[in-house]
Amino acid sequence: MSGGEGAARKQAYFARIATLLEGYNTIFVVHADFVGSSHMQSIRKSLRATNSVLLMGKNTMIRKAIRGYLPSNPKIESLLPWVFGNIGFVFTHADISAVRKQVVENRVAAAARPGTIAPVDVIVPKGNTGMEPTQTAFLQALNIPSKINKGQVEIINDVHLIQKGQKVGNSEAALLTKLDIKPFSYGLEIKAVYQDGVVMEPSVLDITDDEIVRKFHNGVSAVAAIGLKIGYPTVASLPHSVANGYKNVLAIAVSSAYTFERAAKIKEFIANPELAKAAAAATAPPPAATKAAEKPKEKEKEKPKEKEPEPEEEEEMGMGGLFD
Repeated sequence: MSGGEGAARKQAYFARIATLLEGYNTIFVVHADFVGSSHMQSIRKSLRATNSVLLMGKNTMIRKAIRGYLPSNPKIESLLPWVFGNIGFVFTHADISAVRKQVVENRVAAAARPGTIAPVDVIVPKGNTGMEPTQTAFLQALNIPSKINKGQVEIINDVHLIQKGQKVGNSEAALLTKLDIKPFSYGLEIKAVYQDGVVMEPSVLDITDDEIVRKFHNGVSAVAAIGLKIGYPTVASLPHSVANGYKNVLAIAVSSAYTFERAAKIKEFIANPELAKAAAAATAPPPAATKAAEKPKEKEKEKPKEKEPEPEEEEEMGMGGLFD
């Protein structure tokens, strides 16, 4: 590639990043270790279904493109600390939870390669391995208890072969290959979410709407309690303060000669308890009507059926009428 072609491609790349940064407010910062080219194409294709765009590139070019766009949007600078390692961006207008699910689930199984760091614990299950008896020494070198059963090597107990965060050795990788076990899976790993100038941890996406509402209610209750305790009015505590003040005024009116419209009604109920009972009964639904509405079928079952006249009596009545 000539120098002119390389410069033109860089300029096109910078222009594309600037266009994406201008057109999208939500960006996923993703990590792409051990993701092959065919797998990457599959991820790109799946993201297009949600009108999302995956962009990879060299970190130096990404940083330069972001710094070049800062005059147009200074908030985008918060992405710069995340540009390290094998990273890329997913630009989207779709629901962030749905896009995140699609990114996380698009993974492929992979064999354990020597020298890689295990992302999960690897446990070899007990049972028949399909290996010939001549290979028992290979298992003994890894301290794996085994026996010969029907001409094949059988592992006696489950073996915790590799721990999470441990480097995979040559022997462990060779054993997993012989057993045709692919313990790892690789795909894009979400490192952060950028939205309207704010960078968030991906764990924020696990919070549900119900949990947000519950935390909001708890916060409002705490603000109201503090305001009532120290006597400082707030939007949250003001309704409670008004209600408490009304209760105090009502109590004074009931215990003194002072009165007003609502206090007069309370005094009337205190003087004549029968009026209070009558008012409560008037507002309550009739029990008979409620039961009838709840159990209409039972009423129908309880209703006695009328007896039908016997055929013989009808014949006698007919004959009697004939000879009369």
